[in-house]
Amino acid sequence: MGLGDLFGENVLTTQVNEMVNWGRKFSFFQYPFGTACCGMELMAAVCSHYDIARFGAELPRFSPRQSDLLIVAGTINHKIAPILKRIYEQMCEPKWVISFGVCATSGGFYNNYSVVQGIDTIIPVDVYIPGCPPRPEQFFDALLMLQEKVSRERNIGAKVEKGSLSG
Repeated sequence: MGLGDLFGENVLTTQVNEMVNWGRKFSFFQYPFGTACCGMELMAAVCSHYDIARFGAELPRFSPRQSDLLIVAGTINHKIAPILKRIYEQMCEPKWVISFGVCATSGGFYNNYSVVQGIDTIIPVDVYIPGCPPRPEQFFDALLMLQEKVSRERNIGAKVEKGSLSG
């Protein structure tokens, strides 16, 4: 006697990781951190013309405790870097970061003492989007890459830190 005999055709068997990751990849709560012209292009990408709702990322949250996707769009200077790091640390696990544009990714053409030469020196980045400024289509490609990355994750629990007694 198999599961089909007990429950009929209404049973779906899967792994818990796959089910949780499926829900996560279609429900990103983004925190837009726009500091320059890339912020304007990010606003264009989330307008109704491009229909970002099909990716499950249409609701921006302006509280780091309610978001799981940080989108850094624009130039980050050393004065604002501690604020960016604090926002990242306040986000709940699991959390992801998209570096939107060349200034956030590598400092852009601002190769001077006041600009951070890539946000990956401050926080970990999951997906980089090139361009000055990037097109909305590139943002959607980055969301698809991030969805693929989330669907491949194996650990559904919180990350265990070194020396932690949990887990």
